Amino acid sequence: MTTSFQIADMRIDRIIEGEYAFQGLQRFLPSLSDAMLAENRGWLQEAGALNAEDFLVICVQSYVVRTPHHTIMIDTCVGNDKSRPAFPAWDMQSGDHYLRALAAAGLGVEDIDYVMCTHLHVDHVGWNTKLIDGRWVPTFPKAKYLFADKEYAYWNEQNAKSPVLPFQDSVLPIVEAGRHELVSSAHELNDHVRLMPTPGHTPDHYAVAIGRGRDAAVFTGDLIHSPIQARHTELSMRADVDPIQSAATRRAFLERYCDTDTACCTAHFPSPSRVKVRRWGEGFRCDPIG
Repeated sequence: MTTSFQIADMRIDRIIEGEYAFQGLQRFLPSLSDAMLAENRGWLQEAGALNAEDFLVICVQSYVVRTPHHTIMIDTCVGNDKSRPAFPAWDMQSGDHYLRALAAAGLGVEDIDYVMCTHLHVDHVGWNTKLIDGRWVPTFPKAKYLFADKEYAYWNEQNAKSPVLPFQDSVLPIVEAGRHELVSSAHELNDHVRLMPTPGHTPDHYAVAIGRGRDAAVFTGDLIHSPIQARHTELSMRADVDPIQSAATRRAFLERYCDTDTACCTAHFPSPSRVKVRRWGEGFRCDPIG
């Protein structure tokens, strides 16, 4: 399985925390009808995105991008030692698999210059912190963590109403350590890296585009979870805060990159996770890049 590839003058590594059947597809996508599932079951199974029990197959992963300027971590999975009672498969994970994968890419935690969280959900912030002597501390001690300002404000408000565990153990400790930066979801880091507002899944979700002078690759975050959402862009997942906006964002994103050479690096598609977008009737298909 290829987890490292070159795009233009940048190296990209997939740091995989896990790949598995996650949840029934119709539970995950509430508006997916029996007829629509039957129509798409065959090709989804062939793509490895659906198992024999009609469960969505996902990959939980980070991407590390080495540009001529910086080494950037995009999203940080679930993490270790995190209490996640609502997600039994993710509750109190342990082990060194994730950090060993980072080491296999030739990197240590001190090599990361920036951590970019596309949004602040449980499976995108977990390795922001690690537990040391009963305290949550930044996993990447030299990195600046970029949070979208409106996204941060939203979760800060939600946490004030009722505890949001991922925010408390994986975001606030970064703020308390002075390692965060609140930025616009349209922020440009430099000539190689820029953020792109892609709201809907969360209020201020962003994608990350890389490449000098063009979008050589783009990291989708959770604007899309399954290839069926490309063919049927109206299918929004159950946790989207604004399903209508999510669907509109997804279609606009796929239209933008359809029939281009831009590599779309998805957060949760099964391996190889990297695709090019092509037209498919009224929707789109995602052709894997090996």
